Amino acid sequence: MSKIIKLLDEKTINKIAAGEVIERPSSVIKELVENSIDADSSTIIIEIKSGGKKYIRVTDNGTGINKDDIELAFLRHSTSKITSLEDLEKVTSLGFRGEALASITAVSQLEIITRTRDNISGFQAKFQAGQLTTHNEVGSPYGTTIIIQNLFYNVPVRQKFLKSDNSEASQISNIVYRLALSNPNISFKYIKDDKLILKTPGDGKVENTIYSLFGKEFINSLFKINYNGDDIKIKGLISNPSYTRGNRSYQYIFINERYIVDKGLSNAVEKGYKSLLPINRFPVFILYIEMNSSKIDVNVHPTKTEVRFENSEKLYNIISKTVNDVLSSHNLIPKVTITKEKNINKDQQQSFIDGFNKLSKVNKIDNTANTIIDSTDNVKQLDSLSENNYTKKESPIKNNIQVVEIFERKSSDEESYNNNSLKYVLPDLIIIGSLFNTYILAQDTDNKEFYLIDQHAAHERIMFERLMKEYSQEKLVIQELLAPEIIELTHSEIQLINEYSSIFEKAGFLVEGFGINSVILRGVPMIFGEPDSRKLFLDILDKLSTNIQSNYDLRVEKIIKMACTAAIKAGYNIKNIEINKLIADLKCTDEPFTCPHGRPIIIKMTKYEIEKKFKRIQ
Repeated sequence: MSKIIKLLDEKTINKIAAGEVIERPSSVIKELVENSIDADSSTIIIEIKSGGKKYIRVTDNGTGINKDDIELAFLRHSTSKITSLEDLEKVTSLGFRGEALASITAVSQLEIITRTRDNISGFQAKFQAGQLTTHNEVGSPYGTTIIIQNLFYNVPVRQKFLKSDNSEASQISNIVYRLALSNPNISFKYIKDDKLILKTPGDGKVENTIYSLFGKEFINSLFKINYNGDDIKIKGLISNPSYTRGNRSYQYIFINERYIVDKGLSNAVEKGYKSLLPINRFPVFILYIEMNSSKIDVNVHPTKTEVRFENSEKLYNIISKTVNDVLSSHNLIPKVTITKEKNINKDQQQSFIDGFNKLSKVNKIDNTANTIIDSTDNVKQLDSLSENNYTKKESPIKNNIQVVEIFERKSSDEESYNNNSLKYVLPDLIIIGSLFNTYILAQDTDNKEFYLIDQHAAHERIMFERLMKEYSQEKLVIQELLAPEIIELTHSEIQLINEYSSIFEKAGFLVEGFGINSVILRGVPMIFGEPDSRKLFLDILDKLSTNIQSNYDLRVEKIIKMACTAAIKAGYNIKNIEINKLIADLKCTDEPFTCPHGRPIIIKMTKYEIEKKFKRIQ
């Protein structure tokens, strides 16, 4: 039986088309604010509630819309930005498709209040599911206010797949940051659930806008970049190689004031850093590129974040060389600043120092505990290498700054170890030395086998299992920091921390809000000794995805896996005492074969295989 082909009704067509332009609340914000920018606004206020799912309000002081054009403005493919196909070749406005307002009205309840500078009164209109329901004259300041309520109320499938309020608000924050960075001449105010989140000065100075969004440390870590060519101009800021992040979320590229995503441009910037970046670290940069609009195509995708270049290779080479020239002109020796510690009760501080000194003088080789403490420096290292099967013995040194603990071996350890089946997997090894300060070389003379052990992967496994065990038994020890770290973040990162606050706490991180877009880190899991707490926390935050759909315990496990990257780094020169301790701890783990991320820990080679390589045997 043949199927009958039918033309869809206008209502269904509009809903389908709306889905291509309006994916989530942040899409609405982007389209409305871009319209406000195109209307020559100098002030834009964005307000949301419930992650934008229930309420969005965008107010500007732009040119406004004539009341006779209101109904036409909400029809599909109506626009004031272009009039013909040829205009697409020289588009300079942010919007031009004429789809945004029609798409928004098709899937929401919309109200608009607008007034042009020529009119003494404003005009109000309300739309529902794409249809004009009421309109009348009202008193209003010049400019335009658009209120969106109950987004996707008539598209339940789309509404069902929206994320949590925090996740949606985080996406909106990202959009607001990009729009504010690309328009430093406009003052942006962002209000979430009746709380002011950010406000930019709108004075036209990029540095002041960056400072208002990211804070002092961020702006102080950037170098200015400037290139003036015949048809390409580049300006902006790039980070000192010592200031990097664990992902590319702090990379902003604007072409003719339009935010874009282009992997080729990001790679070109990173290429300019050459060998200055550590592995898996990414530079921070904000680039403003001006080009002849006829040399680029912005009409690639409805979101308008993808562009095509007439000569991309030329642009990439210019960017790489310019970045490299800027870095070469600066002294890149890291600057060490000694900050004044907060006032701490002197008696408490001395008690802590005395306690630490007593701990460092504990028997250098304690045969009953099998705990080796060589010096104050080794206390930190061996604390982070402590075995899972130690019991905690509270030190008499205790105050509200930190708890120092001594780990004592259980008397039944030796017996349980003898019954451990892993004894046969990891035999008693003779340490030969280390290779490249990364791999431990060892041999088993009884079985004539040679072992290579990745010290970082091994330490990660030990720390991960210990943290997971302490978490499951609710015995996780938190080390309070003597000098808590104040960390400035973007609002989307604050949202992420708020969403996973209980998980961070369960994983051993004491984090508190500190102002609007800052947190204060007061403690980390005891297992880490004394890490670079700020860097550790930021690394975890950079790698933490907002779309973790697994259960609570698996989310904790994910954070703990990230935290364990604070283990002994490749290239760290550890001594034989520490190597022996590392291998002893590894024998007591459940999975000594791979790190928590699945990389191998141990590689084995038999004497027979080695002799075959040297042609000693056939």
